Amino acid sequence: MFKGSFVALITPFKKGLVDEKAFGDFVEWQIAQGTHGLVPVGTTGESPTLSHDEHKRVVEICIEAAHGRVPVMAGTGSNSTDEAIELTLHAQEAGADAALVVTPYYNKPTQAGLYAHYKAIHDATKIPIFIYNIPPRCVIDMSVETMAQLSKLPRIRGVKDATGNPERPLLQRIASGPKFCQLDGDDTTALSFNAHGGTGCISVTGNIAPKLVSQMQEASLAGDHAKALAIQEKLMPLHKSLFAETSPGPVKYAAELLGICSAELRLPMVPPTKATTDRVKALVNQLGLVGPKSKGSKSSTKKTGKKKKK
Repeated sequence: MFKGSFVALITPFKKGLVDEKAFGDFVEWQIAQGTHGLVPVGTTGESPTLSHDEHKRVVEICIEAAHGRVPVMAGTGSNSTDEAIELTLHAQEAGADAALVVTPYYNKPTQAGLYAHYKAIHDATKIPIFIYNIPPRCVIDMSVETMAQLSKLPRIRGVKDATGNPERPLLQRIASGPKFCQLDGDDTTALSFNAHGGTGCISVTGNIAPKLVSQMQEASLAGDHAKALAIQEKLMPLHKSLFAETSPGPVKYAAELLGICSAELRLPMVPPTKATTDRVKALVNQLGLVGPKSKGSKSSTKKTGKKKKK
């Protein structure tokens, strides 16, 4: 279930509110383009600036729009264990297939604290959990040994590895076994990550080039290295451009170019510079990327915080 191209979805905004219609249309387009899984309210979805009600509503919309056609892995992490449990329970009740739980940021727990954090979330919920290990943003790195210890818990199913360390997936595979699912957290290393034991990538580029990203993953996982390499070579300049400045600024600009949604961000995120937007625009045109027929930027906006109807 958890393999291939999982897209770390942007969250569309319109006049300061979550653009629910644009987001639902976006999910539909992602599935039509061949995306294998959806990841709402991660870092790319601007989860740090969503209210709890907005966070939960975005998860609900994603699950409702996907309608069981592809798995949904909802972001539910926090540097507060109680808050992470609350968000994970909501994702479970809403019908998500898994929860993506980032390592606690800012308060920098020890390895023992990391283990206790994830075990507490695991024990309080019944949903499969993926660890999100991203040292550049969280300033802590879960060790291979700690992750291997956590992998023995029945519902700790895998990791989104954003360490950027090419040795890590193979070392983790040796420590945790081949059934522990490893997804890359960096589009630029997605091909080599698979070669070292990975089963896919949680992609940012997939927001605007979902078909190419999913095709690369399909070729890679089928053992067609030549085809996967050719696609990745084509995508690499785009991968790099989307992180020329802090994500999701550049990818939201590209999404607006494709008519997916507005490029609107929430502070402290600000629009990318002209140098970056010129670079992104040139690559979107060079690759011939085309967005959905219905333009998300013209969608209606609804207030957030609604309860999912049972």
